[in-house]
Parts: sequence; C-alpha cells; structure tokens
Amino acid sequence: MKNPHDPDVIRTTEVISKGATIRWLLTENVLRGLQYIAYAVLPPGKEIEEHIDPVEEVFFVLKGRGLIEVEGERRELKEKDLVLVPAGTAHSLKNHTDERLELLVIAAYPRRK
Repeated sequence: MKNPHDPDVIRTTEVISKGATIRWLLTENVLRGLQYIAYAVLPPGKEIEEHIDPVEEVFFVLKGRGLIEVEGERRELKEKDLVLVPAGTAHSLKNHTDERLELLVIAAYPRRK
C-alpha cells in the first residue's frame, strides 16, 4: 500500500517544470506494464510546460481545476476528470486558479503490435 504522505514516498518528491511537484508512488522497477504512477501537485499559477513523452500518460484530477492542452486543443479540467495523452503527443498543464491542483499521473508504454 502507498500513500503520497508516507515517508518513503515523500523522499521521492521532485520539483518539475515551473513549480509542479511530483511524488513517485510506483515506478517501472516494480511495475511490469506501466512506467510509473505518481501524485502531482500544481500550486496556483504554476504549470507544466509543453513537452512530449515517449509513453502514454493518464491524468486523473483528484482536487482542483486546471487547463490542459493536448496537440493544440485546450480544455478545462475539474475534479474527477480523466485525460489520456497518447505517446508522442505535445501537451501542457496549467493551474489557472487560486487553489492547488492535485493529480494522479499514470504512464504506460505503448502496446507492441
């Protein structure tokens, strides 16, 4: 069992992009089909700049709201929304509100055909 507030998870905390923090709950050293599962926090006004990942990512909003852009299409996210970002797709995320945006981020390798 893992919790974002467990001491061993807190030790994995990293600051990424423009002020987002991420805590690695599970990574590929334990997982077989996924690259990682992480708990991410975007404070008010912070963002994850546009980038491209070689893995599929799923963003699930635990708390708060934000603006996500995937391949030029921008949408507002709210609590309990889920977004799939295909591998190799440009995407960014911004917290445009006055409250924290908390997310579960899951990354998986694309299936081999």
